[in-house]
Amino acid sequence: MKTAYLQLFENAKSKRKENKKFLERLKKLKPANLDEVTNELHETAFEHIDCLQCGNCCRTTGPLLKSKDIERLAKHFNQRPADFTERYLRIDEDRDYVFKKMPCPFLGTDNYCSVYEHRPGACRDYPHTQQRKIIQMLGITYHNTMICPAVAEVVEGLKKVYNK
Repeated sequence: MKTAYLQLFENAKSKRKENKKFLERLKKLKPANLDEVTNELHETAFEHIDCLQCGNCCRTTGPLLKSKDIERLAKHFNQRPADFTERYLRIDEDRDYVFKKMPCPFLGTDNYCSVYEHRPGACRDYPHTQQRKIIQMLGITYHNTMICPAVAEVVEGLKKVYNK
């Protein structure tokens, strides 16, 4: 993993309390332009952050798999959904399907996803800083600052905009 990415993680960890407090305050403020600002910061971050140089999300954070995800992946492997589920998934404490173990079984040593075109919706949406109604995602955004260097950078950008 690139040194610059590691520095973003270390910075996010050292600012854990500050970031949590900031995002909680932001949720109460409910800025009208939050989606627009966050989406712009997301685009800017991903202009220089390359997921293939990191892959931390696929190594550490298992997605929740919905029925349509399981069906799509099972079809890709030419399996019955029940067989795919038995081989790769377990039910977690929230009664959701997740991978049995991490890193993701479809992550290659080169950080490429072997099922990219068929990946779960949660993987497609990650890191959630490009979505609408970001106000509803601020809790997960906080956690993602310590997983994804782009999210750590987005939150630092949000602080510059809203801590005036």
